Amino acid sequence: MSISVFDLFKIGVGPSSSHTVGPMVAAADFAADLEQQGVAEKVQRIRVDLYGSLSATGVGHGTDNSIIVGLMGERPNSIDPEIIIPEVDALKESNQLKFLNKHNIEFIWDRDMLMLEENLPYHPNAMRLSAFDGEGNALFENTFYSIGGGFVIDESEATADAHVVPQVELPYDFHNAAELLQMCQDNNLSVAELMMENEKVWRSEEEIRDGLMDIWGAMKECIANGLHKEGTLPGGLHVRRRAMSLHKSLIRTTKPNVISSTLGAMDWVNLYALAVNEENAGGGRMVTAPTNGAAGIIPAVLMYYMEFIPNPSEKCVADFLLAAAAIGALCKKNASISGAEVGCQGEVGSACAMAAAGLCQVLGGTAAQVENAAEIGLEHNLGLTCDPVGGLVQVPCIERNAIAAMKAINATQMALRGDGDHFISLDKVIKTMWDTGMDMQEKYKETSRGGLAVNAIEC
Repeated sequence: MSISVFDLFKIGVGPSSSHTVGPMVAAADFAADLEQQGVAEKVQRIRVDLYGSLSATGVGHGTDNSIIVGLMGERPNSIDPEIIIPEVDALKESNQLKFLNKHNIEFIWDRDMLMLEENLPYHPNAMRLSAFDGEGNALFENTFYSIGGGFVIDESEATADAHVVPQVELPYDFHNAAELLQMCQDNNLSVAELMMENEKVWRSEEEIRDGLMDIWGAMKECIANGLHKEGTLPGGLHVRRRAMSLHKSLIRTTKPNVISSTLGAMDWVNLYALAVNEENAGGGRMVTAPTNGAAGIIPAVLMYYMEFIPNPSEKCVADFLLAAAAIGALCKKNASISGAEVGCQGEVGSACAMAAAGLCQVLGGTAAQVENAAEIGLEHNLGLTCDPVGGLVQVPCIERNAIAAMKAINATQMALRGDGDHFISLDKVIKTMWDTGMDMQEKYKETSRGGLAVNAIEC
């Protein structure tokens, strides 16, 4: 599996990469397939079957709504988030879906949007889309799996043998952290430099750097938007936005580019993470990093570098994101970044490790220290369950990002104080994350049927 930095960092919408972004992509792909087959104009009905975690928490994550706009032809990186709810409300009132924004087809919500209490074997995030003509004849059907971080595969890809799936040949094709470190050492490259060489298979260096600055720009915009909105988040829990009031409090007492104390810096890092994840929970524009539920960690740590480290360089943004992506690729290849598959350790844990690696890179860490920072960040998120209250990416998700951002900074500090030599390797921690996820009861993996999701309501 060849994974690009732009696979792990994607501009999209909240609140969930696996439950919002992925389903929207799948629905848009399905609609495009129908058009490519020349049968789009014959479509008079579409049925949506949701399985597993997409069924259990899909309403809270906006899965149903995102599929509707996907069938309209919208995609996460270009859609205006403000149109989603009005379009869905209009559909529910009229029973008419603007298929590909070209012609209306009948869509009766209770008949055509089905939440099924069963799992499909490949992945817990599964959806099946079926299109019919006016006589009820099936035109096309496909099953999609949203495997975390906005990655989507269909039934043919899920069942294909690995050796028949086309692969991009990379100059430094590492499969684990040990290989990554050896390649860095043998070729006298930093982790970021090695990743840049791999990325050049797809794009020029100028395009890579410009694209990464666009990602950083979207992250900064998300933080800024979160700092200027107040009120309560949607979904019925009545969770109050805190970033705006916290920001007002901090600017009265401190300056973000002056470190008066460790606690002062922590306040700002917490603020950045809260701002991003409140925007995500509100369905706003943000960057999957590597998932939506963990989207606040990397922006908060990168903003910490830009605001608090003396003489920061915009050129370091690319190095930060490239090093982070190397760790994210390892987590995805050898475990999972899906909360529905391995719990929140796969989302927040992976993002924490990625942020630690990125920060260590731009602070001058060696490849061994970068690996050590990532290992510390991930190790101390092992066993983290995904039990969102009400199926919403709010409690405990928003605060969890702030805590993990601070963990990432601390992991970097510890790694930089050492020489890169440590007892537990990153590879062993990633394997442990996978094994722990497989042992974890299903109710703790993004179903809202266990843990805080149950106890918070009972209390």
